[in-house]
Order: sequence, then C-alpha cells, then structure tokens
Amino acid sequence: MIKVVILGSGNVAQHLYTALSTQKLVDIVQCYNRKGVSLHPDQNNDNIIKDLSALVIADVYILAISDDAIEDVSVNLPFSDRLVVHTSGSVPMNTIKNTNRKGVFYPLQTFSKNTLVDFTKIPFCIEAQEKDDTLLLKKLASFLSPKVYEISSEQRNVLHVSAVFVNNFTNYMFTIGNDICDKHGVPFEILHPLIQETAQKIQKITPEKVQTGPAIRNDTETIKRHKNILTDTTHKKIYETLTRFIQSKYGKKL
Repeated sequence: MIKVVILGSGNVAQHLYTALSTQKLVDIVQCYNRKGVSLHPDQNNDNIIKDLSALVIADVYILAISDDAIEDVSVNLPFSDRLVVHTSGSVPMNTIKNTNRKGVFYPLQTFSKNTLVDFTKIPFCIEAQEKDDTLLLKKLASFLSPKVYEISSEQRNVLHVSAVFVNNFTNYMFTIGNDICDKHGVPFEILHPLIQETAQKIQKITPEKVQTGPAIRNDTETIKRHKNILTDTTHKKIYETLTRFIQSKYGKKL
C-alpha cells in the first residue's frame, strides 16, 4: 500500500485525487490546501487540513500546486528526508527544499475542472534523486497509466515547450478559425472531422510528412484569396508569417 498526501486544490490535484482514490493499493491519507476545500464530493473531510504542521507520515507528498508556489511550500514543510514531488512540466526538480528527497510526478495532459480524464491514455513523466524513489513513483504512476517515462528535468522542460506548441498555440489557431467562421456565419463544427483526422494522422506519421495546404503547394492565388478574406490585422499577420515559415521549411518562397 502506497500512502499519499496531496497538497493543492486545483484541477491537477482534483483529477489526481479522483484517479488515485479508486486504486486498491493507494491510500490517500491526507489532503492539504489553504482553504480546506474538498477535492471530491465523496471525500472524507476529516482528512482535509489547512495547516502544514498537521501533515502526517506518508510515502510520497504530491505538490499539485502552481509553479510559483512549489519552492515556498516545500520550504515550509515541517519534516525532512521524505519523498516530496511536484507535478509541474517546467519547474526543475531541485526547486524542492533540500532537506527532503525530491521527485517529479508529471502527468502530461491539460486538465479542466469539469472534464473527465482517462488516465490510461496520459503519459507520466517521473524523476527522482534516488533509485528507490524512482521505482516507487514508477509503481504509483503505473496504477494509473501504462505510459510511464523516466524523464530528467531538462528533458521535461523540452517536452513542456513542445506541449505549448502542440496544445496551447494550436488551440489559439482553433480560436482564430472559430472566430473567422463566426464572422461569416459558418458553423465551426464542420471543421471538427478535419481537426480529428489531422490529430490521428500525426500519431502514425511524422507531422513533417503530412503537411498540406496552399503554402506548401505554393498556391499563390489561393493565398491571395485567403488574405483578402482576413480583415483582422492580427489574423492576417499570423497567416502570412506561418505561410512564409512553411514555405521556407519546404524550400519554396512566398
């Protein structure tokens, strides 16, 4: 049985609590957050604390908190030589206070409050200073997902930058597409199958090999028509910039 304490009350903390609380070999012995709020409707409120000094003994303490709070909270933990891990994609493991054993328990996924998550499809990136702690984190993560990777802080930061491109920036592109559709009275849902097909395709073939569109074809007439449609200055600049970069990568000029 792995005894776990979850510190935090945000989306990651809530989803981790929901997932770990169903595991027979995991015992969430305590949850900490400053407001003493519940992470799940079925949670035993007796195990929720607002005072760090009341933390009990556990095998691993998961800091599912904001990146900016990791150092401050770890400094104020009232114990030493216990395994303390954070769930951040970009914060180095060494941000955790030196008096405790350090680790990372990073589920690489975007979490929303009211959206159910299938953890079996989520990769876990784990890191620890000591071999036994690495094995413990691998075991804990394997209860939730078959996709567990031992990743260093440097590699995790690279993954996080890549994730910003494939998730955050891509979602902004979706937002622009939705805005353009709304402006011209076209249902954005018509594009849903295209989005899904592209996402599925790059799981089988490298993105570079599936690039399509007027930019890579050097279809100047289509590009010109598109630019005429785009009345928003920002949208037009993004279109021109991405077209130029795509053509530069594939050896064509705008």
